Amino acid sequence: MAIKGSLKEASLPDVLQLLSLGRKSGCLSITDRSSLGYIFFDHGRICYATVVNRRDRLGDILYKSGRITQEQLEEAISLQDRDRDKKLGEILVENGAISRAELEHFIRIQIEEAVYFLFTWRRGSFTFESDVQPHRQDFLVSIDPEALLLEGARRVDEWSLIEKKIPAFDIIFRVDKEHLDSAAVSLTDEQKLIVPLLDGTRDVRQVIEQSALVEFEVGKALYGLITAGFAHRVGRRDSAEKPETANVRVDEHRNLGVAFYRTGMLEESLREFRRVVELRPSDGSAYFHIGLIHFRQAQWQQAVEYFRQSAERGGARPAVLYDLALSHEKNGEYDEAEATYAEAAARARRDPRILTGWGVVALLRGDYEVAAGRLDRAREVAGEDRVSPLWYWARSLAAASRDHHDEAEAVLRDGVAEYPDNNVLRNNLGALLELLGRVDESEALLMAALADEPSLPQLSKNLGDLHYRAGRYDEAWDAYQRAIKLQPELGDDVFFKLGNIAYKRLDRELASEYWQRALEINPNHELAQTNLETVSALQ
Repeated sequence: MAIKGSLKEASLPDVLQLLSLGRKSGCLSITDRSSLGYIFFDHGRICYATVVNRRDRLGDILYKSGRITQEQLEEAISLQDRDRDKKLGEILVENGAISRAELEHFIRIQIEEAVYFLFTWRRGSFTFESDVQPHRQDFLVSIDPEALLLEGARRVDEWSLIEKKIPAFDIIFRVDKEHLDSAAVSLTDEQKLIVPLLDGTRDVRQVIEQSALVEFEVGKALYGLITAGFAHRVGRRDSAEKPETANVRVDEHRNLGVAFYRTGMLEESLREFRRVVELRPSDGSAYFHIGLIHFRQAQWQQAVEYFRQSAERGGARPAVLYDLALSHEKNGEYDEAEATYAEAAARARRDPRILTGWGVVALLRGDYEVAAGRLDRAREVAGEDRVSPLWYWARSLAAASRDHHDEAEAVLRDGVAEYPDNNVLRNNLGALLELLGRVDESEALLMAALADEPSLPQLSKNLGDLHYRAGRYDEAWDAYQRAIKLQPELGDDVFFKLGNIAYKRLDRELASEYWQRALEINPNHELAQTNLETVSALQ
């Protein structure tokens, strides 16, 4: 189950400590208005962290530390532009600019800085998803969160003071050079770097970008200059004034993102749309595409977050609401899905896809009458257009769940006639026929479907059930073995029946193994527990 909460109720350091003590593995997503960050854990230790829309600072860190020259950095960036599959660090290693050990060291620093930056977020929410790991990261680290908490707490305390002078990064400051020169004060290295940039034309965000320093370093250096009276606020960046070149860059990244998405290159597409968001945070379409990418990767919570942000920025269009509702549904959030589908249906009353999805959620919530009504409405508005296989699947289940078996059979037969290659519908029809006692007809249908689609585990499982109930245990054994090979977590009842068959074959040890597996999947399986206790008593 996901761990969720508000940063107002639980601070990020508290959450990190909880995950560390619980030795959790997975991804902690943190949102703060339009910003999004990720911290990945491996058995309670931080292995990776990143902030979306924040510049990748590995090159800056290497340059600032003196490990590479400006020429080496520019050459690596140029090579990366030609080969987008390669990371900057990989190119620098291949060029001999740094060693692999040095790269790992500086990636660790980059990850630590990302975590420190996330510590400053006080609003928004967090979500932890178990067993989610970063995509295509060749250099993962292992950092004890407690090692970061003290330094993070110090920075957070200082940042609370800094924010009083620098409440936003779009504020423009100018240094009074005459005053600074006449004072003959000693500046820190960070202040020496930013003073030339504080010329009354750059906002704080641009100073961060061009100084190659992290947010905290710029904030602390600028805070000192402001407090001493050397730097003064002169204005604020007008976010509506975007250079024409920025629009061109947005279009380039968007076009690349769409092209990558259409060809199934999801990570590359994700990178391009994140750049669109960085350049234009109000772009609802970019958030929508990022949501689609997470959806295709079965990352339901991330999909929910991005579809929600797309609706907030680009308007709650029916298509966006549909995908948001579907993501809620996949994430097991049926109440949220119900409400979102309702809003989508109100905006698009004659969209059979939305009405079908709304009906499916009612079915999943056990509201079978409501589900049937919504699905019938979807069929009605579809007119002469055919409805989807999902409609036949859901409508037949809505009928069967109310013991309207003849109606369910008729719907499934219509679905199989309309989509003869859809083995989910053929499987459900076979299961229904077996339930109605028409075993021979059911077996013939399931065998034919299995011959066409041997990789569908539910077909083998249902065929196994049919053979098991008929007392044909050898055939049931073969079918169940095929099912669990395709999907090991198919269900506790499969392992329970395999245990029963093994016991009938006088193999008590194997029977116990299968019953134990059934209990691991479902600890409340009383018959499996009883069988295990009985076998133990006989030994």
